[in-house]
Amino acid sequence: MARDKALFRCQECGYQSPKWLGRCPGCQAWNTLVEEVPAVSMGKRCAGAEGQAAGAVPLGAVATSGDRRLRSGLQEWDRVLGGGLVPGSLVLLAGDPGIGKSTLLLQALSCLGQTGPVLYVSGEESLSQIRLRAERLDLSLSENLLVCAETSVDAVVPLLESKPFLAVAVDSIQTMRLDLLESAPGSVAQVRESAAWLQRVAKEKEIGVFLVGHVTKEGVVAGPRVLEHLVDAVLYLEGDRTHAFRLLRAVKNRFGSTNEIGVFEMKEKGLAQVPNPSRFLLAERPAGVPGSVVACAMEGTRPLLVEVQALVSPTGWAQPRRASMGVDANRLSLLLAVLEKKVGLSFAQQDVFVNVAGGVRLSETAGDLALVLALVSSTLDVALPEDLVAWGEVGLAGEVRGVGHAARRLSEAMSLGFGTVVCPRTNLDQIHGTQGTSCLGVRSLQEVLDAFFS
Repeated sequence: MARDKALFRCQECGYQSPKWLGRCPGCQAWNTLVEEVPAVSMGKRCAGAEGQAAGAVPLGAVATSGDRRLRSGLQEWDRVLGGGLVPGSLVLLAGDPGIGKSTLLLQALSCLGQTGPVLYVSGEESLSQIRLRAERLDLSLSENLLVCAETSVDAVVPLLESKPFLAVAVDSIQTMRLDLLESAPGSVAQVRESAAWLQRVAKEKEIGVFLVGHVTKEGVVAGPRVLEHLVDAVLYLEGDRTHAFRLLRAVKNRFGSTNEIGVFEMKEKGLAQVPNPSRFLLAERPAGVPGSVVACAMEGTRPLLVEVQALVSPTGWAQPRRASMGVDANRLSLLLAVLEKKVGLSFAQQDVFVNVAGGVRLSETAGDLALVLALVSSTLDVALPEDLVAWGEVGLAGEVRGVGHAARRLSEAMSLGFGTVVCPRTNLDQIHGTQGTSCLGVRSLQEVLDAFFS
């Protein structure tokens, strides 16, 4: 038989070329084109694929199994998945090396193993290493928790078809390979086709499949971009390895919201759930220090109290520094310009440093008011009340605009003992039951400064 004509594919962006090129025309990267067998030859492996026509049925005649989900018992894990794992779905779990992906996945499979057989396929560790980790995590070594050290998809697929597994974890997809392809594991073709074959088995057998994915230095999933389009959900495990705080965030979810987060704390026994992350984040907050303000942000349906810190100091350079962690740098520049124009504060000869404690990132504009209070507090060297919580969006005209979920934000603040709330005037109508809490509604930044820095 004649050999299929080979293609050259870029390992960075997936660009295809009939011949080798030193520089990829798609992403301009050097020496990234690798020869591979075209993916069309994969169809020859499907028995009886030729001559079959696809059938179409009315949408109303399609049978559904309802909202059947596999709940692991880890509430933070199930929350991010939208209530549990959907049978037949493909979930991609990504994160930095050493962040705890394998630990979290083994804990979730151990919990799912209480209701049925589950399989952990490891392409990076031996079976003895997995056993040592399970003992260190003090997991239940149930007979339903099966493990397999394999890197060949051709060997894993028959195993999945031989037994009705509830869930399967593949750690990691970059180590898997198909014997038909001549490229190395981790290449664009191997990652794409391995994920496609696992997806086919997951849909046919209604098995929930977890794929562990490596990330690049830019923080995105390594391999072809089509991998993220192929799976049903993409989860990122975020956090600093030097801190115990971990965030599980969904950036794609076909069966739930992408605004939910799961909060975990790294301990000797693995990743422990944090049912009240606000109390955890504010545990080491300094008292009576200028430049420290508590903001109430919404992560999905969950209100989260975080500490916003600002440090404004005279600069010794011709160009003052602007550094921010957890806050968008463009947003910080915008708020500094508003304070200079509308309030009269000058930052031309001041270095400005902003940090959100705990490694949390404020992505919504509701943190503007707390950030402004922290900047002014540090500039004037005046400490704000310890029981103060602030939220609100700041516009270019210096106005304070209303945000959503005001009642939930207030309830979270009251549950942790905060007695003073600063919020937009339009949010006061949405707040009910403020006994024991002083709520100050403001319309502009000038009203905020008159109230706390008169």
